[in-house]
Amino acid sequence: MKPTFVIVGCGKVGTILAKQMIASGYPLIGLASKSLSSAQKTAAETKTTCFSDIPWEFTPSADIVFITTPDGTIQETSRKIAENKGFKPGAVVLHCSGALPSTILAPAKTCGASIGSMHPLQSFASSESNANPFKGIVAAIEGEESAIQIARQIAADLGCVSLTIKTDAKTLYHAAAVVASNYLVALQDLAFKLLQISGIPKKNTYQVLGPLINGTLSNIEKVGTVKALTGPIVRGDAETVKKHVDEISSKAPELLSLYRALGRYTVTIAESGGNLSKENVQLLLQILAEKG
Repeated sequence: MKPTFVIVGCGKVGTILAKQMIASGYPLIGLASKSLSSAQKTAAETKTTCFSDIPWEFTPSADIVFITTPDGTIQETSRKIAENKGFKPGAVVLHCSGALPSTILAPAKTCGASIGSMHPLQSFASSESNANPFKGIVAAIEGEESAIQIARQIAADLGCVSLTIKTDAKTLYHAAAVVASNYLVALQDLAFKLLQISGIPKKNTYQVLGPLINGTLSNIEKVGTVKALTGPIVRGDAETVKKHVDEISSKAPELLSLYRALGRYTVTIAESGGNLSKENVQLLLQILAEKG
């Protein structure tokens, strides 16, 4: 029989995790949330009657405790449960934050529990679907060895590919995820705005750029970032880059600083691939430099 579990924090992640853990054969002991109505809603979705706004009503009996509260309250939640003898010896306590290390769960160790984190690298839009959003994604795992072993097994049962990372590298791991997801959105927003300024209607911007975006992502997957790089910078076409800078400066000056910063970083990528002469590098960086 698989180990029992409790969810503390019944937001989207906690609710989705509870549903998929149950579907994977893990017995649910109970649900707890600061808001009793949130716990009740998740209880309805998971078809259980065991819910509360007091976590230690359920956690002392659980083999696995997931603390899926907002990041800012994970440590305090762990401390309050530990103060109420809410973790049994040998239990595994996990959180699902991408930004925070497992060490914030340290209060649980005073009860004899082991600590870790399991971050599913996915954006959860809704808890209402019964589809498994964990299938095929990466789950980044770190913490104490006994917690890592349990987290790996859970990840496998949920259909994830587990990736064990160093605890002290958690912040950089999360920064990478933010750049890959959030900053990609920001980058495309920049491209869409420039296209709109050129005269393309807003409703058509993705239709115009979508195939290029998808093709670029496919190229990165196939050959990596350096070899996937195309365009004026990798060709050393300083004249075209200068025209971009002048035109953006004239028609969308609020976007120029970001364009320049991205351009300078692109120069370093092109240079690393041996595609630019020193003279081209210097000229491009001069054009893309921030003007005082």
